[in-house]
Amino acid sequence: MAAPHPDFHYIQALLDNNNKAITEIYTRFADRIRRFVQANNGTADDARDIFQDALIAVSRQAQRPEFVLTCPFEAYLYCICRGKWLNELKRRRRAAVTISEASGFTYMEEADMLAEATLREEARDRLFRHFFEKLAAGCRQLLQLAWSGVSMHEVSIQLGVSYGYARKKKHECVGQLM
Repeated sequence: MAAPHPDFHYIQALLDNNNKAITEIYTRFADRIRRFVQANNGTADDARDIFQDALIAVSRQAQRPEFVLTCPFEAYLYCICRGKWLNELKRRRRAAVTISEASGFTYMEEADMLAEATLREEARDRLFRHFFEKLAAGCRQLLQLAWSGVSMHEVSIQLGVSYGYARKKKHECVGQLM
């Protein structure tokens, strides 16, 4: 496993909800994202939304045990914002990005790969939540309990059903979800 980049302190600040360090992130990096979005058919409000969404995506990805920041934080954040803005432009069916501000970044290949993984995981999670919400309330409740680390025996007690029924129903609910 690669050693984390020295900029990992920004990731840790997000995970720790360190307001001072998060303010520094906004101060140091938000303006570049604003310029990029505005130069590519967006507004300052769009840029703020993209930046905020990107920080949330970074936080979620950083909670995964296998996550390692292997490039400068700014390049990683920029690649996520760029990907999110490209997706938003596709959604809006607007013109493609005309300007790339990627110059000046080091480790762009690593940043692109890390950002791509983050965006892919975020899309997968969003898809999972979409289909999970379509399940019947009973299935959602059973799966949430089962996935919370409680034994199936305890799940059956909490739901007031037999152990065998809880196991069978869990299998059926997972099948519906897939």
